[in-house]
This record gives sequence, structure tokens and C-alpha cells, in this order.
Amino acid sequence: MARASITRSPERTRERILAAALAEFSARGFSGARVDAIARRARINKRMLYHYFGNKEQLYREVLGRKMAAKAEVRDTLPNHLPDALVHMFEAMCSDPEWLRLMEWEALGLGEGEIIGEEERRQAISQAVVRIRARQNEGLLSPELETELLFVMLMALAAFPVAFPQVARLVTGHGPTAPSFRRRWAKFLRTIGEHLAPRAREKGSAA
Repeated sequence: MARASITRSPERTRERILAAALAEFSARGFSGARVDAIARRARINKRMLYHYFGNKEQLYREVLGRKMAAKAEVRDTLPNHLPDALVHMFEAMCSDPEWLRLMEWEALGLGEGEIIGEEERRQAISQAVVRIRARQNEGLLSPELETELLFVMLMALAAFPVAFPQVARLVTGHGPTAPSFRRRWAKFLRTIGEHLAPRAREKGSAA
């Protein structure tokens, strides 16, 4: 009965498969994930999975595309004020640890090699870099810092504690899920943001 109801709801079946795939890919990476395991998580057979997504790579691309769309929404809603933007980015990382696990597995498996969906992801990052350069031109960020490397640094500041929770715990005694750590890191990010955006700070003081 349950299997029949799933079959009659194609969209619901797709969502179940995608949720199962995200869990499996984030737990084991693309290479380690098994279609059998994804099908079991989704409570369907492999044939149905292939019917909806063709193969494992196509399924991974779909999962990745959804995550990229969610990240684009985060970028589009970033505050102009850098201290607030850094905190916003950190909170987004905390709420989506699966994305970071996907990226970590990808790094372990491929290193500097070509990645799935590389061109689309390069374009998305290029748009983010353009936004940072525009803020530098407006005086909201220091123009002395190389734009592309500044983007890498901002991403690292927002992501590192979530990507490496054991390091955060070893250094501070608390992991990134602890409210005390999140408050400390948010305060630290705001301070860093103020130093990176001195002109913005001066404008705020003048106002």
C-alpha cells in the first residue's frame, strides 16, 4: 500500500529520493555513496530511482543544483554591512552542515581536480566576487585587499568552525553547535568585519 501511494505521487517520490541522496552523499561522498543505500533510505527500488534520475551522477547534480540555489539565496540576502554579512554567512553554514560535508568529501576525493558541475559553480562564485568588488568600489570594503582572495578568506571565516568542529572544540572547549561558541564567533566576526571595512565603520560613526 505504501509503495503504491509513493508511485502515484511522482513529485513526492522525487523529494524522497533527493532527501535520501543528500543524506547519503553528505555521509559518504559521491564516490562512497551507493545507489542501493539511497534507494533503501527512500524506500523505493533502484529501478524507480534510475527512472527518475538516470544514474548516480545525475542524481548528485540534482542535489548539488538545489544546494547551489539555496546558497544563491543566501548571497542575495547578505547585508551590505560586512560585520552583519559575516555573521549571516556563519549562521547559514550552521543551518546547513550537509553542504559543508559534501564539499569536504569532494575535496578529499578530487583535491584540485575537475568537479561535477564545475562551470555552473564557477559562474556562481564569479557573481559573488563581482559583488565583493562592487562593495570595494563603494568604499564598503577595503580596496587594498585582492578581491578573489578576500572572497576565499570570507568563506573560510564563515565556514571553518562548522567544517572542522573538532578544532573549534579543542581550541575553545566548545563546538560550533554550542550557543556559547556561536555567540563568541559571531562577536569575533563582527570585529573582523569592522577592521576589513574601515570606511563603512566611519560612515556608521558619522551617522
